[in-house]
Amino acid sequence: MQRFCQTMDLYDDPELIAAYVAEHDHVWEEVKEGFRTVGILDMQIYLYGTRLFMIMDTTDEFDFERDYTRLGTLPRQAEWEAHMAKFQKARPEDSPHEKWKLMKRIFKL
Repeated sequence: MQRFCQTMDLYDDPELIAAYVAEHDHVWEEVKEGFRTVGILDMQIYLYGTRLFMIMDTTDEFDFERDYTRLGTLPRQAEWEAHMAKFQKARPEDSPHEKWKLMKRIFKL
C-alpha cells in the first residue's frame, strides 16, 4: 500500500465552506467507484479553517500521474471536479492532481 497526503485551500467564505462540507456527505456513487477503479483504497479529507488535508491510501501499483489522469476519464469525474471547483481556491482549469498539492512526509514515528 502507498499513502499520499495532499493539501488545498478553499475560498475564505463560511457559507461556501459549509456547502463544500455538505457536498462531501453525498459524494456521487460513480465518483467513489472511480476512485476504487484506479486503485484508491481509502481517502479521507480533513478541514482546518480554509485548509484541506487529504490522506489517500492506494494499491502498490498505483501511479500518481497515470492513475489520476485515468480517473478524470471515468464517469462523472469531470462533472464532480467542475462542481467542486467553485469552492476551491485553485485555477478552474487545473486537473485534480494540480489543484491538490502533494505533500512531502518529513517525520514518521
